[in-house]
Amino acid sequence: MYHSRFQDFTEGGGPAGTAERVATLRAALAARRLDGVLVPRADEYQNEYVPPSDERLAWLSGFTGSAGIAVVLKDAAAIFVDGRYTVQVKSQVDPAVFAIENIAETAPADWLRRHLKPGMKLGFDPSLHTAEAVERYRAAAADAGAELVAAEPNPIDAIWRDRPAPPLKPVTLHEPRFAGEGAADKVARVQAELARAKSDAVILTDPHAVAWLFNIRGGDVSHTPLPLARAVVPASGRPTLLVDGRKLDNRVRATLADLADIAEPADLDREIGRLGAADAKVMLDPAGASFRLLARLEDAGATVLRRADPVAKLKAVKNAAEIAGARAAHRRDAVALCRFLAWVDREAATGKLTEIAAAETLEAFRDESGALKDLSFPTISAAGPNAALPHYRVSRDSNRVVEPGFLLVDSGAQYEDGTTDVTRTIVVGRPGAERLDRFTRVLQGHIAIATAIFPRGTSGAQIDAFARRPLWEAGTDFDHGTGHGVGSYLSVHEGPQRISKLGTVALEPGMIVSNEPGYYKEGAYGIRSENLVLVQEVALDGAERPMLGFETLTLAPFDRRGLAPMLMTAAERAWLDAYHARVLAEVGPSVDAETKGWLEAACAPIRE
Repeated sequence: MYHSRFQDFTEGGGPAGTAERVATLRAALAARRLDGVLVPRADEYQNEYVPPSDERLAWLSGFTGSAGIAVVLKDAAAIFVDGRYTVQVKSQVDPAVFAIENIAETAPADWLRRHLKPGMKLGFDPSLHTAEAVERYRAAAADAGAELVAAEPNPIDAIWRDRPAPPLKPVTLHEPRFAGEGAADKVARVQAELARAKSDAVILTDPHAVAWLFNIRGGDVSHTPLPLARAVVPASGRPTLLVDGRKLDNRVRATLADLADIAEPADLDREIGRLGAADAKVMLDPAGASFRLLARLEDAGATVLRRADPVAKLKAVKNAAEIAGARAAHRRDAVALCRFLAWVDREAATGKLTEIAAAETLEAFRDESGALKDLSFPTISAAGPNAALPHYRVSRDSNRVVEPGFLLVDSGAQYEDGTTDVTRTIVVGRPGAERLDRFTRVLQGHIAIATAIFPRGTSGAQIDAFARRPLWEAGTDFDHGTGHGVGSYLSVHEGPQRISKLGTVALEPGMIVSNEPGYYKEGAYGIRSENLVLVQEVALDGAERPMLGFETLTLAPFDRRGLAPMLMTAAERAWLDAYHARVLAEVGPSVDAETKGWLEAACAPIRE
């Protein structure tokens, strides 16, 4: 039996011991003459995934979600999470210790205005909050007559006795055949951006940007091949890469030293001093850079230009090698996906299939390719009411047997040539009329995005409604974005592009985004249909301006047993039939005979 290399199905977190930890924290705060502290789920790099040594929020509160913040005062405490985690937080956090707040309904700053009292001092770690966040909290404290003050060293670290050591995974070189562009050429492009912005330098605080720029990868966080590092890139001359030297072997160090000066992370203050002494204009992304970094630049005498990270847009537009790699990765992934879908059909019929068995088997099929480096996120394998939680994570405590209804599986893989992310909702048994209706409407929204044609300059926000219209017409909707950007052997959640009500960045050829509308009925079931798509130019007869559209990268059949074909237009049915024909043609020759027989049936044309 296969045992997962990349997933841990233990529950983790939970309320045990949190009351004692909060009491210890309050005593430590009192000794430092602080009346409270902010505890974000963040590391100094503002990563989505953080190393165990930075899981301060989980250690204190028991909440293990990927986003959230707690406030601990002398006589009150609260934890704030978004809609993805409103169910999870209730099972993990002791309500006698923390008030549980939905951040969409109660912002932390508003809570602070109500609970801080005049003269109180609220501590925060300047390395863990962005400048934008600190400005919000400082204003809230001032409104209450209180004061926001820096608390260094971090109060949690002083009482976390068994805190894990920071990660020291080796840095690797991302080969030119995958990167498609040399690091020196990338540095030149960034420097051209600095010249246009009339900036003397940029400090790259996002490890994803650093990894892309220097064509390196690492293993410091789970599911994303990141080396935790920063960089200073001047408008001319050699950049400085700030990375723990223990992560560099001789070959990697020599390669990087040809392009950049290599320094330790602690040397960042020295670099800031040099920029200040030169009266430099330094570009810094206020949405990702820590308050500590911005303050030190200003204290050193530098002029801070608050601009978006210039690497983000460059990284988002994939070059020819990265696009070829994405296609190859998705074809490889498709073999595992189709084997898995055929296997689920066989196993579900036994009545013994579980959520964990599904997650482990899909990972096993991917691993058999010999190319799997990691999963791109923990697999969401959700049956019955668990599927109504868009970010459900199965544990041995929550593991359900797959019964008649829907099994939603959202998963992805990290290969050196590309990152994948796909969701299929699998039908078990015979769905009722409501489920057929909702399944069909979700797929109609998916098809609307897949077939969209739009002029250059169009943002994701402008096409987000395409995916929602079929659901709106039935009086319902889904509460997450329709799509997020995806990296190239980097983060499965990459900006700045996205298809969302908040997606204001124009889509450009070479960007990869997900297409994943859904529907969720609390306590009953959930549906999501997700492919990754590549933005590309479209030749349109009679077009008066340049037009764009999408190439679908993901190759796996949708479950036609969930469809009500009479709800679909002829064009929608034609798209689905053509997509399935493509899946069969491209994947069929690479799967075993049993899977191919299943695939031929799954990809047959639909009938009313």
